[in-house]
Amino acid sequence: MPEFDKPSSTEEEYFAREEIEKKRKLALQQAEEMAAKRREELMQLHHMKCPKCGMDLQTLTKGKVEIDTCFNCHGVWLDAGELEQILAQGSEGGGKVMGAVLNLFKRK
Repeated sequence: MPEFDKPSSTEEEYFAREEIEKKRKLALQQAEEMAAKRREELMQLHHMKCPKCGMDLQTLTKGKVEIDTCFNCHGVWLDAGELEQILAQGSEGGGKVMGAVLNLFKRK
């Protein structure tokens, strides 16, 4: 019957480090998945809600730009790049679009 040698301590350390590294990578992956899930849940909870009063935002189309507005607190919210688009449309259309946007800011 052949005799098996006991693994050396360096071999045991190598496999222990490998196991720890696998567990660390798995924990990082799980943390990333949980963070992504949490971001998705928050987006579903707050999507198209007014940051000021929490009411639903309504989309108004001004020219080629869709503006999110709250009819409760009269807030107007622009996505990235929309202000530049509005300004460009204002210079092309003689300022009609910009005048319409500025009318949104006036209190009744």
